[in-house]
Amino acid sequence: MKQFIIDENEAGQRFDKYLGKLLKEAPKSFFYKMMRKKNITLNGKKASGNEMLKKGDAVKLFLSDETFDKFAGDRKVARAVCDLEVVYEDEDVIFINKPAGVLSQPADEKEPSMVEYLIGYLLEKKEIEEEQLKTFKPSVCNRLDRNTSGLIAGGKTLAGLQMLSELFHDRTLHKYYLCLVRGVIREENYIKGYLHKDKKTNKVTVYKEKKEDSLPIETAYRPLGDNGELTLLEVHLITGRTHQIRAHLSSIGHPLLGDGKYGNEALNKKYRDRYKLSYQLLHAYKVTLPKLEGKFERLSDRTFTAPVPELFHKIIREEQLEESYYENLA
Repeated sequence: MKQFIIDENEAGQRFDKYLGKLLKEAPKSFFYKMMRKKNITLNGKKASGNEMLKKGDAVKLFLSDETFDKFAGDRKVARAVCDLEVVYEDEDVIFINKPAGVLSQPADEKEPSMVEYLIGYLLEKKEIEEEQLKTFKPSVCNRLDRNTSGLIAGGKTLAGLQMLSELFHDRTLHKYYLCLVRGVIREENYIKGYLHKDKKTNKVTVYKEKKEDSLPIETAYRPLGDNGELTLLEVHLITGRTHQIRAHLSSIGHPLLGDGKYGNEALNKKYRDRYKLSYQLLHAYKVTLPKLEGKFERLSDRTFTAPVPELFHKIIREEQLEESYYENLA
């Protein structure tokens, strides 16, 4: 017999969903059969699977070690270790400055993402134990393109994960980016359009009018300064679609510097030769949280910022845009 006591990161979910994590290789029919036979019980009683778990609930599995091991599968959750640039963290949430070139979320088992780095970080700090990872996995709540740097928000607890996920879903958390674009922009603007994604090429197209399978997009931007060839922009991402900032700005004639997919090849080559720039200069530099109450009141109206990467700052400095950067972001 094995017994598991539900903790705060496991509470608030259906019993059958919890069992699906604990015995991830077992078919659902197995859970229900074992519950009917009382080989799996909740607080010593027969269960149906639709019960909502509470902290302190006792789950008992009257299964042989062989059966449990068979259905539990490989219990080791993927993790990786690197020096994370932590902008802010508390017991529930963490904000990390992701470098360009790193995946936000898992896409390839051979390559770690910020999710695996977060798990490795929490294990190393002993904020979570291996056993807890069987039924709860800390994760990140937003996605940045591989070559976009900047703020990644993560939930260290279930409560933190749910709160941040809700803010991103409801768009009540405001996201701001910095980018260098081709051409001179002197006026603030708020632009709308419709974005269609070609899944085969992983490329999007922006239209002024709605097309079949297109989604509405909204982007606001504010110029911070220019040098006659490039403009440093602060972009407020209203909606958050795939490649939205890159494609939307390109559609109005101001592609991002270094963007191989939506950018200007001649301009990209010039700065690739000058600075060895091989990716778009787009950085998620600021998030502002809305008014929060209750457990997360401490984060109410908080703003978190992440400094731009070294290469981004070098280009700003050497292209005579550093003064605009500091003056307008102060």
